Amino acid sequence: MAKGEALKAALESLRSAIPELKGVLLASNEGLPIAHALTNGADPNRVAAMAAAASSLGRRISEAMSAGNLGEVSVQADEGALFVYSAGSKAVLAVISPQGGNAGLIHLEARSAAKEIGDLF
Repeated sequence: MAKGEALKAALESLRSAIPELKGVLLASNEGLPIAHALTNGADPNRVAAMAAAASSLGRRISEAMSAGNLGEVSVQADEGALFVYSAGSKAVLAVISPQGGNAGLIHLEARSAAKEIGDLF
């Protein structure tokens, strides 16, 4: 399987494991979308840029705290949540959840997907 197909398969697997997600997106650390499955009408370019920015800030905080490598960043809002996972050294995985989404299940599935994606790079 080609790398692009494997990336899409990892995203689709995450989407099918948690159908209530509003979207998943893989972005470069520079904020460029690589692959996505967004159902909430969000602009993939904006989501990619925001996910990369959140990840960058999280990395800086982790370094300043001498806490090791960044694993994930989460943003909770009134209508939902955004979870951003480090996917290797070159990419981030963004998961958009509705309010009340099962954060434990999201973390379980998304951490596994981020590791799989990171290994592809």
